[in-house]
Amino acid sequence: EVQLVESGGGSVQAGGSLRLSCATSGYSDTSYCMAWFRQAPGKEREGVAAINRHTRTTYVDSVKGRFTISTDNAKKTVFLEMNNLKPEDTGMYYCAARRDSAAWKCAPGGDFNYWGQGTQVTVSS
Repeated sequence: EVQLVESGGGSVQAGGSLRLSCATSGYSDTSYCMAWFRQAPGKEREGVAAINRHTRTTYVDSVKGRFTISTDNAKKTVFLEMNNLKPEDTGMYYCAARRDSAAWKCAPGGDFNYWGQGTQVTVSS
């Protein structure tokens, strides 16, 4: 069974940085699309970034140039480096995974089969 455990959330002031981690286990192979989502209070969950098996990355426009998604060499941990944080980045951040039939399909949207429990990010102005 695939399991995802996030860590690294916290409270920072606007302009600050945080690095989120998602420890994964239970994968049978590496053909997974990994993504980060976030959900602010009273708002729908939105995809933030995704990385495919070939480490090709995609981002939602609001975080381009500020956030970076990456994996370690073994592809067991997924990171989200967040710089120049803004108050609107506040929310619960979730790591998600799904197996894609083709790597090009990986994007921070659509249905994901596996989810972590989330880690809170709070950015104050």
